Amino acid sequence: MIAAWRRLRVENEFLYLFINNRVAQLAAFVATLCVGAAVLSPWLAPYNPYDIANIDLMDSLVPPAWSEGGDERFLIGTDDQGRDLLSAILYGTRLSLFVGLLSITFACVLGVSVGLMAGYFGGRFDTIMMRIADVQLSLPAILTALLIDGIARGILPREQHDNLMIIVLTVAIGLSLWVNFARTVRASTFVERNKEYVQASEIMGMHPLRIMVVHILPNIMGPILVILTVDLAVAVLLEATLSFLGVGVPPNQPSLGTLIRIGTEYMFSGEWWIVIFPSAMLIIMIISINILGDFLRDAFNPRLR
Repeated sequence: MIAAWRRLRVENEFLYLFINNRVAQLAAFVATLCVGAAVLSPWLAPYNPYDIANIDLMDSLVPPAWSEGGDERFLIGTDDQGRDLLSAILYGTRLSLFVGLLSITFACVLGVSVGLMAGYFGGRFDTIMMRIADVQLSLPAILTALLIDGIARGILPREQHDNLMIIVLTVAIGLSLWVNFARTVRASTFVERNKEYVQASEIMGMHPLRIMVVHILPNIMGPILVILTVDLAVAVLLEATLSFLGVGVPPNQPSLGTLIRIGTEYMFSGEWWIVIFPSAMLIIMIISINILGDFLRDAFNPRLR
């Protein structure tokens, strides 16, 4: 048994570290539950909160089923529009994760592309892009997202706001998070750029794009995966914050931020469940993703273990 554990540590150190980290295992389990519940929300949710036929204003502000005045049809109560809160949370989690994944994918592609070119070619392009990154780093991500969202709302026709809001949110959040990818990839590319396998590829006449994508990129995937995991939680939180401020998804599409914003209006009048349960879902999901990001950071960097 001891020999098998030693062999596992030598052959697959990442798996060995994960098996011996109970906190990371719990975080992975919770994150998987959240993502699974979001993906399967059309089948798990008791009702469809987008279907007007399932909404009755007479059922608004119904407390959880175990409370006085509760209804067994609504396990954790309803919101101000009469939507089943459990169904709204499941669909809202799916929407928040969808926007977060699209945003972080956009930020990753943009940041990695800029970082690879800046680190490989250097020169004026590197100077310009890094000065832009320095300016953006001086601003909080939420302000950058708000600025881009405001510009998009001013440019787009008013009747198209709701239809294009997912795209606007994706671009706004993605442009506020690309800097972390760019700076990390740039630094890693500087290191790989001077190694023998890159110099050999250049001597063979290989195209710089092929060298960056085929040779350099696979060797710097560790830091990228860490940033991808950590910034996914940031992207979900940014979407929730924008929706909470009223500049996110339309009110008829329940995201976690929208539900929390609605809940705060009723919290002091006794309808606590509208804000507590969506907030708990958001907090649990973000904490579990952040813990996984910390584990990946330690796993890919032996000096931090």
